[in-house]
Amino acid sequence: MKIRLILFYFLVFPLLVFSQKDSLSLGDRYAEDQIYLSVSYSQFNKQPSTITKSNFSYSLSTGFIKDFILNKKGTFSFAAGVGYGYDFFNHKLKVAELNGSTMFSNDNSISENVFKSHNLEVPLEIRWRTSTAKKYNFWRVYTGLKFSYNLSNKFQYLDANSIQFKYANVSAYNKLQYGLTISAGYDEFNINFFYGLTPIFNNGVINGEAIDTKILKFGLIFYFL
Repeated sequence: MKIRLILFYFLVFPLLVFSQKDSLSLGDRYAEDQIYLSVSYSQFNKQPSTITKSNFSYSLSTGFIKDFILNKKGTFSFAAGVGYGYDFFNHKLKVAELNGSTMFSNDNSISENVFKSHNLEVPLEIRWRTSTAKKYNFWRVYTGLKFSYNLSNKFQYLDANSIQFKYANVSAYNKLQYGLTISAGYDEFNINFFYGLTPIFNNGVINGEAIDTKILKFGLIFYFL
C-alpha cells in the first residue's frame, strides 16, 4: 500500500505542477501550486523533568500544496496541501509496550535509544509574497497549521547487555497531531519553523508526572514550481 501511495505521488504531482506553470501566463491573478521539501533539526519540547535533552535528531518532509488566491495581484493567498513526513529522534525516554499498555521510565543503562515515525501531513497556510506572474525571485512569509496523522512509529533501544528491543505502533502514541508553522525567505532559500501544539503521547505518565512532550522543528524548506 505504501509503495502505491509513493508511486501515485511521483506520477500525479508533476502533472499538477506542469499545468500550474501554464496558468501563469493568464494575467495578474495567478497561483503558486508547489512541491515542497523541508529538512529540519528536531527536538522534543517539554520533556519530563527526569529526562535529559535529546541528542541530534532530524525530520524530512515533502508534498504538494495548492494555492487559492485572495487578492487580484496574487500577493495574498490561502493554501492547502498533502505530503509525507519522516521523523528520527535520538532521545532519552525509555518506551516499552507490555500487554497492550505503554510503559515509560528513565533508564540510564540503555543506549541507541531512537524513535522513528512515518506520517501523512496536511499543511494549511495563509501566504504573503512579493511575486508576480512573471517575477520568480521574491520575498515570502507563509504561516499556518500543519496536521499530521501517524502511519507507523517505532521505539527501539539497546539494554545493558546489548540486547535490542523494538516496539512498533505503541498504543499511547498520539496518532493525530498538529502545530504552528511559519516559513520565510527569499527565492529558493527559506527558513522553516514548526511548533507542536499536541503532546506526542496520550495520557503518558512517568514517576507520577504527566508527559507533555511536544515536537519542535527548525530548518530549511524549498519550493519548486
